[in-house]
Amino acid sequence: MTSGPFTHSHLWPTAITAFDEDQILIRGRNVVDLMETRDFGAVALLLLTGRQPTLAESAVWNAIMIASSDHGPTSPSTFAARVIASGNRRAPEAAVGGGILAIGDAHGGAGEEAMVFLQEGLSLARRSGGSLRLAAKEIVRNHKSAGRRMAGLGHRFHVVDPRTDRLWSLSQSFGLSGDGIALMREIATELSETVGRPMPVNVDGAIAATLTDMGLAPPVARMVFILGRTAGIAAHVLEELAREKPMRFRFGFQYDGPSAEQSFSGKPEEA
Repeated sequence: MTSGPFTHSHLWPTAITAFDEDQILIRGRNVVDLMETRDFGAVALLLLTGRQPTLAESAVWNAIMIASSDHGPTSPSTFAARVIASGNRRAPEAAVGGGILAIGDAHGGAGEEAMVFLQEGLSLARRSGGSLRLAAKEIVRNHKSAGRRMAGLGHRFHVVDPRTDRLWSLSQSFGLSGDGIALMREIATELSETVGRPMPVNVDGAIAATLTDMGLAPPVARMVFILGRTAGIAAHVLEELAREKPMRFRFGFQYDGPSAEQSFSGKPEEA
């Protein structure tokens, strides 16, 4: 099978999926075989990376999706989805899509950002004789000098993110823990000493380190967050539609724009 049935002179190249009237292939594997032998997480990883995950990788990947699946209605993605569902009752897909669109650099993108500096740190460690401690110092120093917050450390709500140790323990038990996790631990220690208070690794940092040890590319961190969080977003949309009245959101506001006596230039109007 080299192409699908909708062929013409300008073919759309893809190495992901092919189909004809008899079968569907995902990365060269028959989808009905995958349905019988693998779970959704394993197939998602196959789709994203093109490689068939081991059973260990599949277990850790599924744990990552579960850890990302939901964090209550106050996160931007779930809150946005519920607001959209409150106003648009006939299209739950719009609410789910709107929730996904709220995922970005500030919400759901920290794992990708952390993977970038982890991979840079590991490269630096290899060049400087393998010292992860020195690499951690350099990474923290660079962020501090640039005035940038370090992705993957600290949390708005949790003193210690309960998902981090469990994910790393699982990774260790499957033999997947390596220098990525070790470096993130060193970074947490160095950053805590630098700022003078504990800065534990949150779930984004834990995922970043785990995916680094699995040999995956940084953009995969954002994709696994989207995959996991979509389940939570969908649940919040269904709950909003089932339990709440339309247009239920009410909140106060305070106007601080120009007064009625001012012109658009901001100067008082002449009588």
